[in-house]
Amino acid sequence: MPAQVGQKAPDFQGEAVMPGGEFKEIKLSDYKGKWVVLFFYPLDFTFVCPTEIKAFNEKFDEFKKMGAEIITCSTDSKFSHKAWQEKDLGKLKFPHLADNNHQISRAYGVLIEDKGFALRGTFIIDPDGNLKHSTVNDTAVGRNVEETIRTLAAFETGKLTGCGWTPGAKTLN
Repeated sequence: MPAQVGQKAPDFQGEAVMPGGEFKEIKLSDYKGKWVVLFFYPLDFTFVCPTEIKAFNEKFDEFKKMGAEIITCSTDSKFSHKAWQEKDLGKLKFPHLADNNHQISRAYGVLIEDKGFALRGTFIIDPDGNLKHSTVNDTAVGRNVEETIRTLAAFETGKLTGCGWTPGAKTLN
């Protein structure tokens, strides 16, 4: 059964291209005690995907100030990720995870089985490893990184936040 909000996030393990370009095995449990924003995208060397990855990279310091780690993932290989960074993306400040066997994408419910790649899924995982937020877009529409920041900030308050709440605004309790 795919990941569901309110339950433990599926642990994952795989090789990633790390900041600096080296390959390293990472797993969700490495990030215990931290907020994690895990986002999936369809394929390397495509059109919408680099706009999202670059937007998360530009906001990396803001996520870090919030105590959050970012991890991106697709079904492409670590070699494809590295080549794409070197050719188009530039230096990423967060791990770029390879999911060649599709286990991670499948566990998070974003894998398009017959095509072998992921939808645009964004997941926020709390420091205890619980899945707090999930959004999934079809491949044609990119996500809004500012909304991910707003949603993370709302969860970090630990309080009720009404519709349209923004960081720094009054909560409902």
